[in-house]
Amino acid sequence: MTEYQPPGEPPRGPSADPSGRSSGETGAVYDAVVLAGGAARRLGGADKPGVRVGGRALLDRVLTACADARTTVVVATPRPTVRPVTWAREDPPGGGPLAALDAGLRHTTADLVVLLSADLPFLDRRTVAGLPAALGRGTADGVLLTDSDGRDQPLVAAYRTASLRRGLTALTDRHGALTGLPLRRLTGALDLIRIAGPVASFDCDTWDDIAAARARIREHGHVLDEWISAVKDELGIDLDVDTAALLDLARDAAHGVARPAAPLTTFLVGYAAARAGGDREAVAEATRRAVALARRWAEEDTPSADAPAGSRSAAPSAPGTASDATPGAAPDAAPDARPDAG
Repeated sequence: MTEYQPPGEPPRGPSADPSGRSSGETGAVYDAVVLAGGAARRLGGADKPGVRVGGRALLDRVLTACADARTTVVVATPRPTVRPVTWAREDPPGGGPLAALDAGLRHTTADLVVLLSADLPFLDRRTVAGLPAALGRGTADGVLLTDSDGRDQPLVAAYRTASLRRGLTALTDRHGALTGLPLRRLTGALDLIRIAGPVASFDCDTWDDIAAARARIREHGHVLDEWISAVKDELGIDLDVDTAALLDLARDAAHGVARPAAPLTTFLVGYAAARAGGDREAVAEATRRAVALARRWAEEDTPSADAPAGSRSAAPSAPGTASDATPGAAPDAAPDARPDAG
């Protein structure tokens, strides 16, 4: 687990361009490879990419964050996703992160590749865009985030594709195959830039991590943005919403409505319905999907029904309380000890 550091907003992004421009605007064209085939042993073998935080599957949250990639490859068994992707599978399945990376790279053509795990609930598009943008300005092989303890997070990173391919070829020549080799065998030989990113690199290895992520998005400073983002993903809307103006309008029209999610959600439903033709059926379908999302959102306030029997643990205290750092507790697993990192 990567330690979560509340409170406050995530940083603008690792080495983000001072102008605030995205990677596309700074010329950093990249492909993305998402590793989503880990065994999730610390989740009792649950389908981790499909576990929901804020009504959205973890994998879908990551795919939204890397939506600016020219090509996105997900290394896992195919499943429905929030946007179209290219699917790949390591041979044999379950062969570890290096075998999975090799399988994903075979479908990429860009000079830069963003490498991500599928369990990053707080990753956003600005952070992802900042990775290849930072790498493009220097000569290093890659740039990765580190957690609050300074540990490398090689699955929240951007690399030069040629450097990865050279390293994978050398490891294959040395060991005969990539199966079972830890990711550090590759990254340890690379020249890497390290940037602190404790929020964006927070990953969900345990049910306690899932509970902490679900609690965080419901905090006052995050809940509205998270909800609107979830609704837009659910309805297929790529639109910058001026929430302040809409809330002012809703307040004036409804004389101080206390639940701002309601008017914003209905606006997005109306927008999605208009795009779909604006007829009765379009409104009904958009409403149905938003209602289903709201029900999934509410269900997460109860003990998780998707946790395998015997694997659930007591929900942690709110992030930032004394229970976050229990004296004598076992240290967090290093990145390469996680199922996704080999």
